[in-house]
Amino acid sequence: MLSKQYALSRSWTQPRTHYTHIDVELTERCNNACIHCLINQPPNAPHLISREMDTAWVKEILTQAADLGCLTVRFTGGEPLLRPDFPELYVFARRLGLYVILFTNARLITPATAALLTRYPPGRPVEVSVYGMHAESYDAVAASPGAFDEFWQGINCLRQFNIPLIVKQSLLPPNRREQLEFEAFAAGLPGMIHRPGYTMNFELRSRRDNPAKNRLIQSLRLTPEETVQQLSHNPGYVKNMQAFAAKFMRPPGDKLFTCGAGLGLAVDAYGNALMCMGLHHPDLSYPLNAQNHRALRMAVSEQFPIWREMQATNPDYLRRCACCFLKGLCEQCPSKSWQEHGTLDTPVEYYCQVAHAQARYLNLLTEHENAWELEPAVWRQRLKLFTTSCSES
Repeated sequence: MLSKQYALSRSWTQPRTHYTHIDVELTERCNNACIHCLINQPPNAPHLISREMDTAWVKEILTQAADLGCLTVRFTGGEPLLRPDFPELYVFARRLGLYVILFTNARLITPATAALLTRYPPGRPVEVSVYGMHAESYDAVAASPGAFDEFWQGINCLRQFNIPLIVKQSLLPPNRREQLEFEAFAAGLPGMIHRPGYTMNFELRSRRDNPAKNRLIQSLRLTPEETVQQLSHNPGYVKNMQAFAAKFMRPPGDKLFTCGAGLGLAVDAYGNALMCMGLHHPDLSYPLNAQNHRALRMAVSEQFPIWREMQATNPDYLRRCACCFLKGLCEQCPSKSWQEHGTLDTPVEYYCQVAHAQARYLNLLTEHENAWELEPAVWRQRLKLFTTSCSES
């Protein structure tokens, strides 16, 4: 039980009563088999289809989310368009007044899909993952021959119907040399106000059912130095980080959840409310009863606030992470720890190295310093100088 392995605070903050967004995973199945993906479930798996929320259940979740004040829903997967009831769910969400963010690989976007999005505008751009600018690179990442042609047909459908879209890319060996070409393509799309986002530090399969796949995912990650090089490619990186440091960079202490987990709404494909879509810990999932019209409210008001106050007990975490002023910069979190180690509070060395590489680039650390070993007076002074240079520039 969690209470035996992790400490629970004697008190917790009052639960939120108003939410603005919900993530709904419609399926884990996908028509791609991407080399870096932490899910990778086949598109026509009967054992998964039989467990997924049915149409009425998803509608009930959406209704409860709207009652909680949600303004947007993000339909994600897997590939959401694999569900034959997607058009019905989409229209239902829009008629509830919810704006819809659709995460898709675009392979199943047809003229009929684009027409639906035109008749009932989503209110938010469609978000499309681009795995390569050419068939060779795209199909190598998607591990699905012919995927590029279907992706491009979907993109063209969206463009022909003038549907705003946002594209993003996972930086992987087959496509890394195409970055400039990708950015030029993205700049010409309706809806692309900012530079496209990139995924570089890929997450592992939290099921831990495929060690070979996890080793492959780890091998595809950028090195810490390559990550910094990529981040600093953005002209506004240093200024953004200076503003970020002023708000978020400080040691977290022994509290596990210093992120937004449990402050938002997320429901997986099988009807479990999650603190975040990346954290599939069996003891941190709240099963939603389709017949209980208050189930989602009960999850976020009665259970999530308790879980959010959990405290780390791992000695290595308490020695390093709890004392580290880079915590706001570091991607170490209970979700990442669960994926990598099967615990909630074991430091993930890779994310620690990435955070230290960024800190050295930003002159917050010297070459051989460990952030958790600095005296508070030292790191506070460095942060003060760092953020002051931002306000004076």
